[in-house]
Amino acid sequence: MDDQELTALLGDLESDRVERKASTSDGKKIRQAICAFANDLPNHKKSGVLFVGVKDNGTCANLSITDELLLSLSSIRSEGKILPFPVLQVNKRILDGCELAVVIVEPSDAPPVRFDGRTYIRVGPRRATATPEEERRLNEKRRARDLPFDLQSLPSTSLADLNLEFFQQSYLPVTLAPDVLEENQRSLDQQLASARFTTPPPESCPTVLGILTIGKEPRFFVPGHYVQFLRVDGTELGDPIKDQKEISGSLLDILRILDETLQINIATASDITRQSLEIQQPDYPIQALQQLARNAVMHRSYEQTNAPVKVYWFNDRIEIQNPGGLFGQVNQANFGQGGTDYRNPHLAGVMKDLGYVQRFGYGIPTAKRALERNGNPPPEFSLDDTFTSVIIRSKP
Repeated sequence: MDDQELTALLGDLESDRVERKASTSDGKKIRQAICAFANDLPNHKKSGVLFVGVKDNGTCANLSITDELLLSLSSIRSEGKILPFPVLQVNKRILDGCELAVVIVEPSDAPPVRFDGRTYIRVGPRRATATPEEERRLNEKRRARDLPFDLQSLPSTSLADLNLEFFQQSYLPVTLAPDVLEENQRSLDQQLASARFTTPPPESCPTVLGILTIGKEPRFFVPGHYVQFLRVDGTELGDPIKDQKEISGSLLDILRILDETLQINIATASDITRQSLEIQQPDYPIQALQQLARNAVMHRSYEQTNAPVKVYWFNDRIEIQNPGGLFGQVNQANFGQGGTDYRNPHLAGVMKDLGYVQRFGYGIPTAKRALERNGNPPPEFSLDDTFTSVIIRSKP
């Protein structure tokens, strides 16, 4: 947007495409506004704009727009509180002599968008929580084209292929705020569509996301949805095999069993200090292995490949490989340095909802710090066009 268009929006005090904030002190309301613009309930199909540094009446708040402030606003995109991830731009502008931070939010292709489990919308010049009918309208707005693979429907499936009991009794209570769940009067079909596990009613066809997350037999429809674990008694493939398994099932099953498998294979030595204190010294820190293995599940390509995620555990190292090369804005230069993008953005959101991801974009830095604290060498990444792999070497 150019300055002329932004100035016009800034002066329109009744627009449902505009919100003003004098400062960033109320981060919750800023995120609610971004969520509401992303939902675009009026269907303007135009960007919503949040002006930071201007009062409600349109006068300048004389806020100092620093690099730190702009960075904090930009980080909202991938912090994981707003799901699916909003598409936004953050710029510093001077409009009518007032220095502002301008947050431009694009309408989402996959509404409803939620902040902390609630769907926010614009109703005229104010924000509100969506009613069941408004959520239904948001579901119907999804565009079939340009959807990521995890939101595409699987016409060969039906609701009978989903574990509906797990969805209602286990998944919903974890992912929705308690008061929202208590007031929820939506039908089961509407709840599934709202979670993006099916297309909107009346079709209600399961999506890839639905089959991976709550499917009864996910591998029947997505053959590569499993982890191949191999424990080798040696340093090369071809050496004797101590253990091997295919970890499959729903997403939650895979993540749970993968955590257990990693934990039981870690060897821990004891070191008795001069004060007779016992210090546990694992050959690998579990936190690093969890972060790197979960990243492989999250970022792998499920499309046009039946290859699994591979975890090969040798006597001197662990190799983790996932099908799919670098994606989106991630490149060789920014990989692991803050360059974050998502081949499966809604699957990533589910993993965060289930508690397997704490903050988006922090997996690799967290793993590096854990390895360093434990005395392991840094992880070694190999970035190919068709796969991504990492080697974690044992503690010397």
